[in-house]
Amino acid sequence: MPELASYESFSIEVSNHIAHVQFSRPDALNTMNKAFWLELPRCMQDIEANTDARVIVLSSTGKHFSAGMDLSVFSDPKSVPMSGDPGRMAENLRRVVLQLQDTLTSLEQIRLPVLAAIHGGCIGGALDLVCAADSRYCTEDAYFTIKETELGMTADVGTLQRLPKLMPEGVVRELAYTGRKCAAEEAYRLGFVNSVYPDQQAMLAAVMSVAEQIAANSPLAVTGCKEMLNYSRDHSVEDSLKYMATWQAGMFRPTDMMKTFQAKAQKQAPQYDDLFPVKPLFDQ
Repeated sequence: MPELASYESFSIEVSNHIAHVQFSRPDALNTMNKAFWLELPRCMQDIEANTDARVIVLSSTGKHFSAGMDLSVFSDPKSVPMSGDPGRMAENLRRVVLQLQDTLTSLEQIRLPVLAAIHGGCIGGALDLVCAADSRYCTEDAYFTIKETELGMTADVGTLQRLPKLMPEGVVRELAYTGRKCAAEEAYRLGFVNSVYPDQQAMLAAVMSVAEQIAANSPLAVTGCKEMLNYSRDHSVEDSLKYMATWQAGMFRPTDMMKTFQAKAQKQAPQYDDLFPVKPLFDQ
């Protein structure tokens, strides 16, 4: 297995088909600085191309999961010019926001399920990020806040688009308009997080157990589930059913099913082939 790149914002450990990605800037409250926004999609692509991972667990270090956007991202005149023609400044800012959105969308675009294990504060841009994960788990001390409103701006990289798909819209509107904290118990009651744990150690143990169950299944079947669920969220039932039929006609093969049946008959765990790695075009 090729050696993974090193990252300023993350540490990565791959074992038993599980990639554990941890935010690694606890002294800075794991704020999402310029390096973070550049590295996250590269990290996801690196895992797909150079590991045998079948699922990703995303967690953090220090007091908080993440305090959100590092203001240096928008204070750098190289990325966001502060003077010049207003129309050109606006066009540039729009493009920057689209690029930031694409960074977080990488969690959806990757074939592998992404499980977010959240402790402490999940603030502003960090909430945008976990909304793009497949499933969320948190500790009792966790809280979530659309902090941008209190700062005088509208959240712009995914929360307002994804969160209404994950909890009741009326609650999302309240959270957005007020900027108040949504505590772990409320997040669980509303279905935003799957489970709540007393501490980070217990949470990570449980989330790794879920990851192990996912990794034990056919990776082709799992990636098909993710593809269909993401598509169905954004399309009609009729369109989604047609896409499902097309996917099944093209991707389904009996190989993995036969391995499952044979393993069950022998009272063993089935062993599935990995998916082909995702590589750049014509990359050898």
